Amino acid sequence: MTIFRNPRTLRVAARQLAEAMHSDRCPADRAFDQFLPERLSVVSPFYWSPLAVAQRAAEWFTDAGVHTVVDIGSGAGKFCVAAALFGGCRFTGLEQRPLLVQSARALARLFDVNDRVRFVDGALGTVPTPIAEAYYFFNPFGNYSFGVERLTNMGDECSEARRAHDVAAAEQLLRRAAVGTWVLTFNGFGGRIPEGYDLARVDWELPAALRMWKKTRWCPSNG
Repeated sequence: MTIFRNPRTLRVAARQLAEAMHSDRCPADRAFDQFLPERLSVVSPFYWSPLAVAQRAAEWFTDAGVHTVVDIGSGAGKFCVAAALFGGCRFTGLEQRPLLVQSARALARLFDVNDRVRFVDGALGTVPTPIAEAYYFFNPFGNYSFGVERLTNMGDECSEARRAHDVAAAEQLLRRAAVGTWVLTFNGFGGRIPEGYDLARVDWELPAALRMWKKTRWCPSNG
């Protein structure tokens, strides 16, 4: 985390940034990333969702009448916290790396959104996945590398077999989701959106494509 002179200065700076985001202004990412631990902040452009994506997602959720969102592979918590500041949804982040979960929870407390944002420590398919009206995916099964250090929980986390397992679990989650469920992907998630979902919105102006689907029908092939 960027060094502030004292905790009060840190809280004041966070409150000022939150007020700007509440007012529908989208700050530069570096203004938000300074509240992350330094080694997470420097990799933010590669691993964490840009603020512009969180803002657009919050707008789309509002338009769709979505109130609850699960971020699959929530990382350092940037998307959940930022989208909560931009909008009114309740967010749950699912993340399998304990260090990132700890950082995300601290970020939510700092920005005073922990009444609407929570983080679950666990991998998709190994812990109960929170049920929500919408699911968000960005880089959920990537290999996070911080310089020469890689965050791992188990020996096979970075294997292709583990990645294939995680993608299959995501596809199964979407196949079993209720009709009316929304899915938002930023640059995809490594798998395919199952049958029964219709593409509702696309934004090509962001650093990568942001797509929103809605499950409109149940398909027998979804099982």
